[in-house]
Amino acid sequence: MAEISNKKRKVLILSASAGTGHVRAADALLQICQKHPGVGEVQHWDMLKYTTRLFRHIYSQVYLDLINKAPRMLGWIYDTFDTPWRNEKMRMAFEKFNAGPFLKAAMAFEPDHIICTHFTPASLLGWLYEKGKIPVKPAIVVTDYDCHAMWLNRTYQQYFVLLDETREFLVQLGIDPARITMSGIPIDPVFMENKSRSEVCRKLGLADDLFTILVSAGGYGVGPVEALLTELLKIKRPVQLVVIAGRSEELKQHLDQIAVRQNRNSSARVVSVGFTPLMDEYMAAADMLLGKPGGLTTSEAMARNLPLCIVNPIPGQEERNSAHLLELGVAIRSNNLPTLAWKIQKLIDDPQRLARMRENTRLLAHPEAAQTIVNTVLSLPLDAESDDMLKRRPFFSGRWARSRMLRKRRLSKVSIAQPS
Repeated sequence: MAEISNKKRKVLILSASAGTGHVRAADALLQICQKHPGVGEVQHWDMLKYTTRLFRHIYSQVYLDLINKAPRMLGWIYDTFDTPWRNEKMRMAFEKFNAGPFLKAAMAFEPDHIICTHFTPASLLGWLYEKGKIPVKPAIVVTDYDCHAMWLNRTYQQYFVLLDETREFLVQLGIDPARITMSGIPIDPVFMENKSRSEVCRKLGLADDLFTILVSAGGYGVGPVEALLTELLKIKRPVQLVVIAGRSEELKQHLDQIAVRQNRNSSARVVSVGFTPLMDEYMAAADMLLGKPGGLTTSEAMARNLPLCIVNPIPGQEERNSAHLLELGVAIRSNNLPTLAWKIQKLIDDPQRLARMRENTRLLAHPEAAQTIVNTVLSLPLDAESDDMLKRRPFFSGRWARSRMLRKRRLSKVSIAQPS
């Protein structure tokens, strides 16, 4: 057994590009695995690249369309399917029908450990394990504050969550408490680095003597962002508004025009930023983050001790995240744009409250989450390769062992496409 436990591990990290959070969480885990001395090989797959066109369309484009055009419908779907263990057979049948190439690729890869940052690959690989097709159960990383019913899996190696309330929820549903780790949500390891505000401001060309509001605008669109900035410019205090447009060229050009116009006529300084890999530095330079409360973005903000102003959260998971952030005293929420400037100005004028909010962020700050998850997973035994495992599970020692031998004979003929 000692020889087995010391072997270099083969790790498969699985995400799904329904939004960006699941993929970013997986990328953070990938970075840690690539530097870990116990990992011999690691790959990150976006499982949607191995599914049918219809399945990809439903999970990615339809999801984005609902966010942008029918958010209340998305909230209704979220609540309707949030009944534990309900509809799992129907959902599994649909997923298996559309994920044939993914299932074949996962069996051919033969990982020692599987880490899932999305519920769909977790449920599919749990099913493969129960059928004796793979020798390892998936570890499941919940990338929101709440655990929606879609994350529930009867076959799992370990659960990783952010909140003790989420842990208790899983325990009440019968999940083994010893197999739940309160790790936090995995974010880029760069957030573990302490950075000086003055040095970062100098590098980014920002004023370090102004109250800086970082606006994550990529999720809003051109029209709503202009309305948002119109209200923010009503703040009657010297402020710096750093607006991140993300990958939208149209939004970036529009923000540039607003910045030129407003910087001539307003006491507020507007800085327009397109897509940037330096989000951790912009957060280090800011005093507040204004945006939507996604699991990854808020976890990054907490790691930088950055209070939040929540505007128009998406019904469903973002509404749930908002409730937790408000309850824990790290956020304010504006339900009406006409009062946005007033609420922020009121907070700026109350430095003691702002300081308490910054201090409260430490309750949710887990910049080391990716490292914790990888270390925990690698400390788990390689059950599938242990002799006593095979003795206890004759299903594996027979059917699985024979199929594994046959797959190895065919392995040189199997081509596994590498996701970019």
